[in-house]
Amino acid sequence: MSAGLDARHVRQAFSRAASTYEAHAVLQAEVGTRLLERLDGAELQPRRVLDVGSGPGTGAAALRARYPAADVVALDIALPMLRAAASHAGEPPRFARVCADAQALPFADAAFDLVYSNLCMQWCDDPGLALAEFARVLRPGGLLLFTTFGPSTLQELRAAFAEADAEPHVSRFVDMHDIGDALLTTGFRDPVLERDDFTLTYADAFALMRELRAIGATNADAKRQRTLTGKAHLQRVVAAYEAFRRDGVLPATYEVVYAQAFAPDPGQPRRTAGGEVATFPIERLRGSRR
Repeated sequence: MSAGLDARHVRQAFSRAASTYEAHAVLQAEVGTRLLERLDGAELQPRRVLDVGSGPGTGAAALRARYPAADVVALDIALPMLRAAASHAGEPPRFARVCADAQALPFADAAFDLVYSNLCMQWCDDPGLALAEFARVLRPGGLLLFTTFGPSTLQELRAAFAEADAEPHVSRFVDMHDIGDALLTTGFRDPVLERDDFTLTYADAFALMRELRAIGATNADAKRQRTLTGKAHLQRVVAAYEAFRRDGVLPATYEVVYAQAFAPDPGQPRRTAGGEVATFPIERLRGSRR
């Protein structure tokens, strides 16, 4: 289920955005609040919690406040983001910070009771492998809770760029039904998926592009054009975007998918980078012959 992303570009873009991310990530903060609300009323008292794609640590801090007795780990692929998270971690730190890839988590099997991830999955080149890692580090019956963007996200910007050329300029996003299928394939139980549509408005297309750059959400498509976009070409994009103007502003659509599921039972096969792996106790081999 490769998304065709350039992982190096993703790391660099979010590293550059570490100092500006929190001030501009208004949508990400709102979605994170709604994701946390899904824990309201849940009979869950996790001992260890993992926040994947933690950014500057607002989600990890909120999880630590919700579960004060839990050990919370904030994980991000961009080291500068984790440095920025120091202000939310406090002194002594209320949560640990780890720099790593969601698709290769540096933790033992069954290490966490809750894996939380807000708007990170869309930056994984192989979301299915990330889900397999989530399943691996969750204890059996542990809870996975995450959000990601759906295919309608930034549809106006994508259409405007398509008027100028055929190159990919806006990252592609996975459909909600494919996410559900991937959860089941990975072995997760009782998946529940929902979606919200948000429309943010801007004075002009440049304001949207500046905001995307400020939060690190730049084009990470591995097949993207590697040269700078010329002024004339960019003006064609801006002019094409004007077709969407309503009531004096330009809209930007975001399709947000919410997903929750429970970790697989012990011994259930799980996907790894090298193929499927199943574990079971040695007693189950009693009837085997050499």
